[in-house]
Amino acid sequence: MRNFTPSKNFSLEKYLSQLNEAQLAPTVQIDGPMIIIAGAGSGKTRVLTFRIAYLMSKGVDAFNILALTFTNKAAKEMKGRIADIVGDGEAKNLWMGTFHSVFAKILRFEGHHLGFPSNFTIYDTQDSQKLMGSIIKEMGLDKDIYKTKQVYSRISSYKNSLVTVKAYYKNPELMEADAMARRPRIGEIYKEYVDRCFKAGAMDFDDLLLRTNELLTRFPAVLAQYQNRFRYILVDEYQDTNHSQYLIVRALADRFQNICVVGDDAQSIYAFRGANISNILNFQKDYDGVNMYRLEQNYRSTKCIVGAANSVIEHNKTKLDKIVWTANDEGEKVKVHRALTDGDEGRYVASTIWETKMNEQLHNSDFAVLYRTNAQSRAIEDALRKRDIPYRIYGGLSFYQRKEIKDLTAYLRLILNPSDEEALKRVINYPARGIGQTTVDRLIVAANGYGKTIFEVLKNLDSIDININGGTKNKLRDFVTLIESYQVMNQTANAFDLAEHVTKTSGLIRELNKDATPEGVVKMDNVQELLNGIKDFVEGQLELADAGDSLAEFLEDIALATDLDGDKGDPDHVALMTIHLAKGLEFGHVFIVGLEEDLFPSGMSMNTRSELEEERRLFYVALTRAEKQAYLTYTLSRYRWGKLIDAEPSRFIEEIDEEFVDIVTPLREQRNPMLDQSIFGDIEPNRIRFAKPKTAKILRKESKKKPEKFQISTPKKMKPLADTEEVSGSFNTKLEVGNTVNHDRFGRGEVMTIEGTGADAKAEIKFLNGDTKKLLLRFAKLEILRTKQD
Repeated sequence: MRNFTPSKNFSLEKYLSQLNEAQLAPTVQIDGPMIIIAGAGSGKTRVLTFRIAYLMSKGVDAFNILALTFTNKAAKEMKGRIADIVGDGEAKNLWMGTFHSVFAKILRFEGHHLGFPSNFTIYDTQDSQKLMGSIIKEMGLDKDIYKTKQVYSRISSYKNSLVTVKAYYKNPELMEADAMARRPRIGEIYKEYVDRCFKAGAMDFDDLLLRTNELLTRFPAVLAQYQNRFRYILVDEYQDTNHSQYLIVRALADRFQNICVVGDDAQSIYAFRGANISNILNFQKDYDGVNMYRLEQNYRSTKCIVGAANSVIEHNKTKLDKIVWTANDEGEKVKVHRALTDGDEGRYVASTIWETKMNEQLHNSDFAVLYRTNAQSRAIEDALRKRDIPYRIYGGLSFYQRKEIKDLTAYLRLILNPSDEEALKRVINYPARGIGQTTVDRLIVAANGYGKTIFEVLKNLDSIDININGGTKNKLRDFVTLIESYQVMNQTANAFDLAEHVTKTSGLIRELNKDATPEGVVKMDNVQELLNGIKDFVEGQLELADAGDSLAEFLEDIALATDLDGDKGDPDHVALMTIHLAKGLEFGHVFIVGLEEDLFPSGMSMNTRSELEEERRLFYVALTRAEKQAYLTYTLSRYRWGKLIDAEPSRFIEEIDEEFVDIVTPLREQRNPMLDQSIFGDIEPNRIRFAKPKTAKILRKESKKKPEKFQISTPKKMKPLADTEEVSGSFNTKLEVGNTVNHDRFGRGEVMTIEGTGADAKAEIKFLNGDTKKLLLRFAKLEILRTKQD
């Protein structure tokens, strides 16, 4: 215990008064194991924050508190709130961060026990897969059978299940399973991958957990040291922990057992990456005298949304008992829309966003579109672009995965750790310096043969038997000199000065300047943005106690960053993302699209009850992201795998209690019959008509309602700026150079040139997305929005 120095505005009674009764009880429990079951939107972050502040106010040293989260964003938000309560100085002393960042920090201090340098490189997924691909190629394996991503995923699952190479070869069932999958040499790839990472002084994300387990298991003195340091442990989103994370937390908490875990079994949606829901379900069996608290009041959503979500999750059999409720307004019912195709679905989403935004004076950022798979974004994107509604796709290619950024960071990684072979192979001939792939292959063979790293081979070219000519050897020596000069500078310079120097002297800037295309300009802007980021990092570090501005700290910071953590763009955009990425976020209006059988729930996740229940939890998470309004959409047919297939409404729609649902789709769809029914004669008035059987309960509800309930206003089409005329068939003389036109697929554009006549007429059109296309006018359907005279 120690003396507590609160912030000037600190008042214990004041901040405790902000909690309701259910939140207060776990906040003020100091010692002993406890579990907080926190329903969606119930204020769990506030409880965690206030609990840490309360512990510190009662004399617990900040250095003795460990708080683990799943995102940097969550850790940063919590630390900021704690700083507001107890003061910035004390908050900085907390060990708070993601599992990977905290364990990376421990491994920086203790990794030498395992033979790793303190400046080990952290490989991201792309780095790991690239190394895995190289190993598969070097072993001469069939890349169609040993697909890099599949092999990487298999080995990643082994690591997260604590199946080491040694354990793998002692498990005949695993080896037989790989053999049955026609990949009997997985074990060899695994061993070579581990050896190469070790030789390169590198760990991947899975290693940060596996090696921490190894460290705490093999070295009891190290375990005792950190048990004594982390006397109070708090874990956020405990339902998302995998077996490896579970064992680390269990080991660290074993001595004092002052552990507080927070989570919601109804939001356990990451089984596909190893999350084990039994960790939270069985927590009370792991510790003696566990106190359980329930946070059941939802502060986020309306009564209708909470009721709808509760009625769905009630169908799961594996769950902890709780009753989520809210004192918020009743709100609008969950709206269900049926569309003919995914294109119609996209247009409904876009037009609803447009109308709601105009009618209620909202921002684009008040809306989110959630889907089960990334492929579903295309139709939504097309519709939003045609409405000129800005959007951002989360989970796409992140900033740090772009080639030009990976190139520069590879130089920086190599400066810090010359054993990092993936970084070396990336930049040894970029920009081009006359070192071909054959030379690189010979260097790899020599390095493996002598048991050295490639950089060590490069430094000893004269004493190693290697078939490389004199001219190439000189180029290799120049490369070594370049890297070593950077290493010397790294001893005194901050991360920004060093990175700026590297971009200028390595030839990267000169290489990018050769490309004057728009894509080339974007790449240059990206490199400049990275330098801006490093500058911000250096300046930000100056404000932090015990923080440095070194290259090592910057590289670790970006290696552990996530897509959402790095969002610094224009905030006023519609968010498009998979439901898995939406967890932890909230929006005023949420569209959940593609609610069809075999899509959501996924056809690949309905083989067992546990798989189906995870899909249902995923839907629960999606629904509870909405604060004011939720929209559910499904189609009658959808393009999947290149074919138009019939679709059936999702069972999850059926599972929502009728009182919370409003069907907004008209009973009659607007279809254009292909044949005139009169050609078949008159219809006999007394003939019995057989309707198509209803396959979903939600469709049966329609027959019980009055037709008026289904009538919704059709979004008005934007009035064109000039008389419009569809251009099809032969050449239309009203289309002129300079016209602004609209195309169903490509959006708006300007007519640049027109050539040919009649059936051969063509127009070159430059579209707003930057593409220029030459269209044959007899097939292209163009709408003239503005004439040249306008």
